[in-house]
Amino acid sequence: MDFKQLESFIAIARFKSFSKAADYLFLTQPTISSHIINLEKQLNTTLINRINKKISLTKAGEILYDYAINIINLKESAKFKLGEFKGKIMGNIELACSSIPEQYIVPDIIYQFNILYPDVTFTMSRYDSKQVVEGILHGEVDFGIVGVELPHSQLKYIELTQDEIVLVTPHHEPYSSLEPEVDIKAILEERFIMREKGSGTRSLLENTLKKYDKGIKDLNIIAYIESTEAIKQCIRKGLGVSFLSNRAVEGEVNHGLLKTFKIKDLEMNRNFYLVYHKYRSPSPLEMAFHKMVFEYFSIDSSNS
Repeated sequence: MDFKQLESFIAIARFKSFSKAADYLFLTQPTISSHIINLEKQLNTTLINRINKKISLTKAGEILYDYAINIINLKESAKFKLGEFKGKIMGNIELACSSIPEQYIVPDIIYQFNILYPDVTFTMSRYDSKQVVEGILHGEVDFGIVGVELPHSQLKYIELTQDEIVLVTPHHEPYSSLEPEVDIKAILEERFIMREKGSGTRSLLENTLKKYDKGIKDLNIIAYIESTEAIKQCIRKGLGVSFLSNRAVEGEVNHGLLKTFKIKDLEMNRNFYLVYHKYRSPSPLEMAFHKMVFEYFSIDSSNS
């Protein structure tokens, strides 16, 4: 059992594909297959189901998987320490985020981490919160940053920062002269641009409106758009108004391009969380990223 065999096994488990694993490791597919065949021979067990071209781990494969992760991380630990000794830290961090953290929180975190470790690369993917959780449980990503807690016995959530959902309008009249807080009845006739189903922003809005016997159906919706940036452009052109993350519009508000309002008696606040696997041993590089995130948000490391 050697590192290349374990790395091939982990890649196949993550991608559920021999060809994708081969591409990821810059190997040929026959080489990947050879690694797995030899590993199964050495362990005298079948690790991967290959039924109807669907790749999945056997029970033995599931047992080996966490051990394989820890063995590879131990190898990475040695490389990390040697890199520190030689003055050069390298590696890649897999990070998955929901849309608001991806666009308005994580870029600065990566920038700050890059100052400390300029040779480290990042792979950042956008998923909804449920997909982020599944990616961490399956070992496809190292960390997630999400706007909702989906409790699981194997996951650890750390609250990073708060966000507020606000009504966003053009900056011109009649909006420019309105008070900072408006009554919900006064906006029901507005033309609304809404985020897609599954969006954390939309889910928070729906749940909040229910508390006041209101719903999405009470709004005059003219468009459903996935991209926050596209929604902001539509608002600027006067197409309608929307409920968006306050973080997403800070720049436009500061430059007088958009205006934000709070809705009287509606509290639409949420937290963003760092989420990671509670029991899987992190690599030293992952631990360094974890430490930097805590320092960035001024969080007591004893919470980890």
